[in-house]
Amino acid sequence: MSITAERKKELIEQFATKPGDTGSPEVQVAILTERIKNLTEHLNQHKKDFHTRRGLITMVGQRRRLLDYLKRKEASRYESIIKELGLRR
Repeated sequence: MSITAERKKELIEQFATKPGDTGSPEVQVAILTERIKNLTEHLNQHKKDFHTRRGLITMVGQRRRLLDYLKRKEASRYESIIKELGLRR
């Protein structure tokens, strides 16, 4: 269910704003999006796994808060991350 270290490293390299950047909102949103996709696939198979569903809802809320922060601070970065990740909003 969790993402591999290689995949996480790829996401960090792709969305980092500068070398060595692991904590910017873009990187955090990209990692959360990958984890959300994995959990969504898991929950499609295991419909009664409510503990995992709660974790998924928490992650979606965290991603939403990060995106709202990014939208407030710099709308151009927000638009680019939304476009790259293919999120609806």
